Amino acid sequence: MAGHSKWAQIKRKKGAKDAARGRLFSRLIREITVAARQGGGDPAGNARLRLAMQTAKDNNMPQDNIMRAIKKGTGETGGASFEEVTYEGYGPNGVALLIDTLTDNKNRTTAEVRHALTKHNGNLGESGCVAWIFDTKGVVFVANDKCDEEKLLGVVLESGAEDVKDEGDGFEVLCSLSDFEAVRQAIVDANIEYQSAEIQKIPSNLVKLDGEDARKILKLMEVLEDLEDVQRVSANFDVPPEILQEE
Repeated sequence: MAGHSKWAQIKRKKGAKDAARGRLFSRLIREITVAARQGGGDPAGNARLRLAMQTAKDNNMPQDNIMRAIKKGTGETGGASFEEVTYEGYGPNGVALLIDTLTDNKNRTTAEVRHALTKHNGNLGESGCVAWIFDTKGVVFVANDKCDEEKLLGVVLESGAEDVKDEGDGFEVLCSLSDFEAVRQAIVDANIEYQSAEIQKIPSNLVKLDGEDARKILKLMEVLEDLEDVQRVSANFDVPPEILQEE
């Protein structure tokens, strides 16, 4: 896989987290709500809901919050109805951007995304303009102090993993969506502690940036991810380690 998930790596290496824990919980609650609305409130028959609930548990969300989000999604309680909208566009130097949102007001979200892009030397594009660059994959990250590469390879390759990449501080296990649950569970069953397990959009190619160009795209990514309705931003860029050390 040529491109790989550079923004996910960058956030990890910078130690970046949501500005507040409530911001992370807000994203997770929206995902659980939409998953329950689309596929029902029983996680046994709803793979998207199972993943959303597991991600919430991995991030220590209280069970009461999870159940309230499910009930909201199934209509047992009132609340806003969220719509999935994905925006495609470009950042500085032609970097491809895929911006996944869950919104209760598409006009507001569109305006906010457009404003952020315009202010930071980017622009919205037509539907389909960059989506072809990205593949949706399951990604599990295991820190290198939790498991050695040989053991991890033996566990995940048998369960359907496509690739294991050494990222210096740990290993990223990549797999198809259909194998994601099996790969994550195999890691758990082997008593290997993972740092994160999530769905990511992996680019097939990268734009290499340095200096001020690198700083500009990092700033744009942070601004986009701070928008309330944005769930995930994917991009096809790479920057040198020294730029990250400035943060």
